[in-house]
Formats: sequence, structure tokens, C-alpha cells
Amino acid sequence: MGGTNIAPFFFFFLFFFYVDAILDPVDFLSLQSIRKDLEDMPGSNFFSSWDFTADPCSFSGVYCDSDKVIALNLGDPRAGSPGLTGRLNPAIGNLSALAEFTVVPGRIYGKLPLSVTNLKNLRFLGVNRNFISGDIPAGLGDLHRLRTIDLSYNQLTGIIPPEIGTLPELTNMLLCHNRLSGSIPRFDSQTLTRLDLKHNALTGSLKPDSLPSSLRYLSLSWNKLTGSMDQLLNRLDQINYLDLSLNQFTGPIPGRIFSFPLTNLQLERNQFSGPVQPVDQVSIPTVDLSYNRLSGQISPMLASVQNLYLNSNRFTGRVPASFVNRLLDSSIQILYLQHNYLTGIEISPTAVIPERSSLCLQYNCMVPPVDTPCPLRAGKQKTRPTAQCNEWRG
Repeated sequence: MGGTNIAPFFFFFLFFFYVDAILDPVDFLSLQSIRKDLEDMPGSNFFSSWDFTADPCSFSGVYCDSDKVIALNLGDPRAGSPGLTGRLNPAIGNLSALAEFTVVPGRIYGKLPLSVTNLKNLRFLGVNRNFISGDIPAGLGDLHRLRTIDLSYNQLTGIIPPEIGTLPELTNMLLCHNRLSGSIPRFDSQTLTRLDLKHNALTGSLKPDSLPSSLRYLSLSWNKLTGSMDQLLNRLDQINYLDLSLNQFTGPIPGRIFSFPLTNLQLERNQFSGPVQPVDQVSIPTVDLSYNRLSGQISPMLASVQNLYLNSNRFTGRVPASFVNRLLDSSIQILYLQHNYLTGIEISPTAVIPERSSLCLQYNCMVPPVDTPCPLRAGKQKTRPTAQCNEWRG
């Protein structure tokens, strides 16, 4: 008779234990270790809900599936939150089901724990705008489900591990504003759409097939990169944003690039050379080709650009009349042509430049027919010395 009474209670206990979904002990201890090494910065109360006498799956930033932590978002995500301070405890690598790990901007310092490379289910890694230092763990290349790596705005040093370039599902790679050196590895992922490596100390050249044609956003500015880019650029026909400024790239700018679906083209302050020859009317709102070694005549195909920076190059000849027409009807907002070898422009000395438009013509092989305000860095000389103009023609 006792057996018939005990069994229902036994199964009820098992049912209660199951639906209560008690957190896996390893995950429980890992969260305790992570919490031990971090503190709220003044003004933040993110950890106020982290009371380990309660269910950790109810903590701020902790998301569970059954008895495992699947996402850990450390810090108050609201804009302006002070963030956290301390170090990332290696116990993070024991959260075996973790698919997403993020930390809000703050003052977390020290290295990214090597144990992160144990997280085989990790898809999203975002630890940006903190003070993370040291090398990027090469073992991240073994996390084949990784889609986003955002370690931007830290103090990372060393190279970009080539192993990361082999990740098959990588979609977003943000390592900008660090202290990384060495060359840019080949990226194999055909789903990579965003690659942001600006403001580092990267060197070397890029092979024509080193980046996938799936890229929509590419920023490599403020590095020390060299070599020709024309073959690689010709392949990036889905690109929306391209910034290669402040490097030492050489060779021609392919005319085909001006037909890509770009909203912004920043190629300034390099050593690009040769003529600029778009194949059709350019519909890119902003094009900056300033401070290069570009030459030849200015193509009328560029007259449809709203903000055009061609200054500090070696352009010659007369400015096409289409530029003047679009400037006077306010279609062009910025037209910087200073510091070239241009010899004329068809514009009346009495022409009134619209207030919302800026034109700079000084330091060319002509007297500017209209007096317009130029940037301070253009200098005070209105005309290039005749000897320079004759030498260039000769």
C-alpha cells in the first residue's frame, strides 16, 4: 500500500525539478566567478539583480535555455550607461552553450581570456570600447559558428590571426581603433559584409582575391598599407561604403568602381596615380580623391557628385562646363579643385555661387575668375607659379 502512495509524490518531485530548470552547476559557478572580477562603475546598477540566492537566469543580461546560459550581455545597454570595470574572468569559457557574449562600453581591462576559444557555440562576440589589451586569440578561428567579432576601440596589439580569416560564416569583423600590426589576412567567408580595420598600424599589400565580393562596408583608413588595389576593387561590386584613406596605396583607380552602389568613396591621402575615368555618370553623393597623384583631365562624369574633393593632385586642362552648371543650381555642394594644374573654367566673374555651395580654385595654372572662400589649409596663394606650370606642361 505504501508503494502506491509514494510513486505519485516521486513523479511529482521529478516533474517539479524539471520545470524549475535549475541552472547547470558549472554555469552557476562560472557566473559567480565572472561577477567576482567585475564591478559597476559609479552611476551603474547593472549587478543589483545578481543575487545568487535567486535563479541566475533571472539576472540582468543572463539568458538561459533549459539549464544552460546561452547569452550573456554584461552591462546596461542603454546609451550613456557608465559601464563596468574589472577583468573578464576565464570562467567565461565554461559556459559551454553560450552563443552570444557582449560587454557594454566601460573600463574593463586585461586580456581577452583564452578560454573564450572553448565556446564552440559562440555566434556573436562583442567586447568594444573598453581597455582590452594583448593579442587576439588565434583559437577564435576554431569557433566555426562565429558570425560577428567586434573588438573595436580597445588596446589590442599583435597581428590579426590568419585563422580568423578561415571562419566560414563570418559576417561582421570590427577591429578598428586598436594597435594591431602586420598584414591583413585573407578572408574566405562568402557572407562577410562588414570589415572595419581603420586606425591601426597594419602594413603590407592585399592580394586581388584576399577579400570576398560579398563586402558592403570596407574601411582600412589610417593604416600603413601599400600596393595596388585596382584588381581587388574591381571585384567588390556590392560595396556601399569604401574608405581607404590615409594609407600608401599606389596604382590606378579603376573606372568601374564609380558605378558600384556606393554612398561614400574615400580614397584621399594615398599615392594613387593616373587618370580618373568613370564609365558613366557618377551617382555617389561624396567622392574624396584629394591628396593623391592623379592626373589627366577632369571627367565630366564626375559633375553629378554632390561633394567632390579633387584637390592636391595633378589634374590638367579646363574644368568641364557641366560642373559650372550644377554648381550654380546648387546640385554641387562642395567642389574643391585647388592645388592642381588646371588652366581654365567657364564661369562668369559676376556669377553668384549659392550660399550652400563651396568652390575652391586657387593655386592652379590660372587666375581664379571668381573670388570664393577656400579652406585655410589651401594657403593664401591664388595662382601656381608660372615656372611650375611650364615645367608640368613641358
